[in-house]
Amino acid sequence: QEQLVESGGGMVQPGGSLRLSCAASGIIFSIYVMNWYRQVPGKQREWVARITSGGSTNYVDSVQGRFTISRDNAKSTVYLQMNSLKPEDTAIYYCNAALTSNYDFWGQGTQVTVSS
Repeated sequence: QEQLVESGGGMVQPGGSLRLSCAASGIIFSIYVMNWYRQVPGKQREWVARITSGGSTNYVDSVQGRFTISRDNAKSTVYLQMNSLKPEDTAIYYCNAALTSNYDFWGQGTQVTVSS
């Protein structure tokens, strides 16, 4: 059974760092495109970063240069290193695994709060 489990969220002061992890099971992890999304209550879910099966990465403009997505296929895990965090980064962060445009699934989310 396919599953994604996020971890690493928490509360941090502005300017601080966090590293999110997303462990996958029940899939051939290496062939999936892995994404991170975030959502603030009352707003639409926003795509944050993507890493392809070949390791190519893309980011939304608001996190470019501050966040880094990476993957470890041997551990079936994708990471999101978040540096220079801002209050506007506060959200629930979700991991997404996509095989095609019509087939993907989600983790349960992890809360990130940036506040002084």
